[in-house]
Parts: sequence; structure tokens; C-alpha cells
Amino acid sequence: MQKRTLGNNGLEVSALGLGCMGLSFGYGQPTEKNEAVKLLRSAYEQGITFFDTAEAYGPYANEELLGEALAPFRKDIVIATKFGFKDGKPDLGMDSRPETIKAVAEAALKRLKTDYIDLFYQHRVDPNVPIEDVAGAVKELIKEGKVKHFGLSEAGTGTIRKAHAVQPVTALQSEYSMFFREPEKEIIPTLEELGIGFVPFSPLGKGFLTGAINKDTTFSKDDFRSTVPRFQPEHIAANQELVDLVGAIAMEHNATPAQVALAWLLAQKPFIVPIPGTTKLSRLQENIGGANLALSSDELNRINVTLDTIKISGERYPAHLKARVGK
Repeated sequence: MQKRTLGNNGLEVSALGLGCMGLSFGYGQPTEKNEAVKLLRSAYEQGITFFDTAEAYGPYANEELLGEALAPFRKDIVIATKFGFKDGKPDLGMDSRPETIKAVAEAALKRLKTDYIDLFYQHRVDPNVPIEDVAGAVKELIKEGKVKHFGLSEAGTGTIRKAHAVQPVTALQSEYSMFFREPEKEIIPTLEELGIGFVPFSPLGKGFLTGAINKDTTFSKDDFRSTVPRFQPEHIAANQELVDLVGAIAMEHNATPAQVALAWLLAQKPFIVPIPGTTKLSRLQENIGGANLALSSDELNRINVTLDTIKISGERYPAHLKARVGK
């Protein structure tokens, strides 16, 4: 798989990463451990070198899973993890006090069975802790060799600039896909100006862009999407036009909708590295195929012209979670 570079300090990763949250958290029952280990190792064998986790996924279980599964090739991969929730539990609110950041780093190193974290993100901006203090704490961890690179997640442009002035930000992780294009307005131009990489999560619209979800789809209570307005039946039906567009282009290429959605993202900027997640080996292989699909400039233009005419229906987060992003 081709490589891409995040940030100005040379963090080289595979053009597609693997979002690992769903193996342990957020999308129903966790994947059986042996199956999860098999999937993670298969990803590496197929060229993925960038693995994304967080203290909050479980909590703790996802980091422990990666620590075990990826140990045999630790030096050949990049592991990103995150701090920023009280006791690793999003329901308890944010906690990015410098002493907490350092304690989370020490615990994550043990769970990941490693002596350094490649990329350490603040999971959500903490309104009670100045971002300069957060960046300063990570800067100290970098000086100590425990962390290699600093990242932010779902931060606004003002926060990005303030953090970057204290400790260069290597990557911003936020939602971006055909299904959610808000970052094109301010975020992507800011990242390009500052030389910061962009790591889109939910690049397949939390599964919507695969074409596998329709108005009759139901989600279990332990599936995050059951609380998301955009995944209520009336909004799914209203957004079908987007799925139809992606499906039509996929047919022209003898590809899948997921592959088109990933190819479109990769074509937007050379510093974009999507991290689709999956629990299935077949979907993993399919997603990797998206990194090999080249869309012509005419096709990209046609897609973008059509996208501009489609009004996406429904919010991407329930109100209490929406309040945490873009700060």
C-alpha cells in the first residue's frame, strides 16, 4: 500500500489506517478476542501500518487488544491513542489536566505493551483546561521519549492554532466523508496552511455509504447509531440520493460503494489518511481496495457537483455529543 506523511515531522503511515474502536466498543457486542487479533494481524499483512485506538474504547480493552495483537511487529507500525475523558469514560465528561494526561500515557504504554506512543491525541477539547497547558503536557512527554507526535480530535481552528504554537500538531482526527463535508469550510484550509495531517474517522459515514443501511435497518441499543438523528428512518430515506450516486459510480468501476467513498476522500488532499473501521475480514479487504481505486479529475468533479446539490438530512450527533465538538 502507498504511504502518506502526516504533519511536518515526518510521521509516515499507510494511505489507509484502521479504526479499531468497533472491535471493542460502540457498535454492539465486542468482537471475540481471537477473531479481533486475526483481523488486526491481517490488516498489517495487507499493508496497513496505522492503527487507531483510545483509552475510552472499552474503556481500556481496545488498547489491551492492540498491545497483544500488534506486539510481533510493533517497530514497523504506528499506533495512535487518545486521552481526555474522566477515567476513560465519555459519560463522565472531559479531563485533560496535565497530570491526568501524563497518568493516561503511563497506563496506555502498559496496555499497549510498548515504550512509546507514536501519536497521542486529545480525544475532545476540555473547556476547563487551556489548550496551551494540554500541548505543554504532551510536549513534556515528547521530550521524555514516551510520545512521538501530538494530535487533536474534533477541535476547532482556534484551538488548533493555539495548540500548534506550543507543540506542533501532527494530525487532526475528525469526521469527514461525502456524508459530512463541514471540514472543507475552515478545517482543511487551516490544516493545509499549518502543515497538519488530517485523519478522517467514519469515512464511510458510519456504514451509510456502503449501501448496506436503509430505512428498515434497526440498530441495537448498544450500537451508537441508535442515538444518532441521521440514522433515524426518515433521515435514512431522505439521504438515499447520496447512496445512489456512490453506487452508480461504483458500478462504472466494477468497485463497491465503500471503495468509491474512500477513493474520493484520498483524492481530496495528499495529507488525508482515512481510518475506516471494521470487524470483518471481507470488509477489511474491500476497504483496502479503495486505496487502489483512482478516480479521474472528471469523475471527481462530477461527484462534487452532484454532492453540492444534495442536502444531507439529520444531525451527525445527538445534542449532548454535538456540544463537545468543534471547540
